[in-house]
Amino acid sequence: MHIAANHFKISNLFERIHLFLGRLKIYVGMPLTNVLEELLGNIMTEVLAILALSTKEMTDGKISESI
Repeated sequence: MHIAANHFKISNLFERIHLFLGRLKIYVGMPLTNVLEELLGNIMTEVLAILALSTKEMTDGKISESI
């Protein structure tokens, strides 16, 4: 059961990253305005937060113990 739950967590994590990067790809081709610059900053902040949380989970052994 733990392996399935961890697999779901990892899949969910990569799906969230994929969605954020998909949004980023759309916005990169637009002319840079202050609003767009703030939006891009928010997207990158979220991606980094997701990566930080996943790194913490892995270093705490919550994910790697079951896999």
